[in-house]
Amino acid sequence: MIVPLDLIALFFLVVIAIAAITVRDLLAAIVLLSAYSFVIATVWVEMHAVDVGFTEAAVGAGATTAFMIATLARTKREEKR
Repeated sequence: MIVPLDLIALFFLVVIAIAAITVRDLLAAIVLLSAYSFVIATVWVEMHAVDVGFTEAAVGAGATTAFMIATLARTKREEKR
């Protein structure tokens, strides 16, 4: 494992997670959750679990994001204040 890469990925994961739960725009939250899933997929690959990383990228960053955007298209975009 490459320690500096792990620390950078951990930093990005924390920043993305905090941003995803604090943003008020739902499309921005979906994009941030997709980015979170992509970073997790790269962490899995860096830990030599390529099959898990590929599955995370396909399901987490791919299919789940598509389903959430399709759901968002049928609902309101911003939360009530």
